[in-house]
Amino acid sequence: MADAQRLILASGSAARQSMLKAAGLNFEVVPAHIDEEAIRSALHSESACVEAADVATLLACEKALAVSRDNPGALVIGADQVLALGTRLFSKAATLQEARATLEQLRGRTHELVSAAALAADDTILWSDEDSAQMTMRAFSDEFLSRYLATADDGILGCVGCYELEGAGVQLFEEVSGDYFTILGMPLLALLSALRQQGAILS
Repeated sequence: MADAQRLILASGSAARQSMLKAAGLNFEVVPAHIDEEAIRSALHSESACVEAADVATLLACEKALAVSRDNPGALVIGADQVLALGTRLFSKAATLQEARATLEQLRGRTHELVSAAALAADDTILWSDEDSAQMTMRAFSDEFLSRYLATADDGILGCVGCYELEGAGVQLFEEVSGDYFTILGMPLLALLSALRQQGAILS
């Protein structure tokens, strides 16, 4: 890939943008207009048992492809994160009331976070990968939960588990096991390796 090739992040969350900026990447952010719920529903209609990794990888690929179609010649990063509690897959909460319900279900239990990333150029997937982390929430009190939600900003509604581990959300947990970048929303080290293989950054 040429050094001057545009690098685009498709619909990047603030955490993903911060990760890439901190890693020294120069990139643009372009919204990916895909129907995530329709894609999830299609997967569930094809199989009674859908793995979180399959959903995360497919959504990351679809985001990258959607943006690459409108930006020929650019190298596009797509990423997605899925939370699984047993066989149940969670979506982002739309309101603080939904966030409370999600956190009440996760309280005192261990859930899995799966983060996936993909690279696309000219409507073709060049690479994809996923990684997972195990997250054990402590049995926090209702009073703590109310205070957490009262002081949280709308940023938690953009996170599938209604928490940001790099912020006050860390107080929800008693144990985490997995790569820090994966928990924040992207398998960053694998992505950087793929970008080097594509010649997008220096090796």
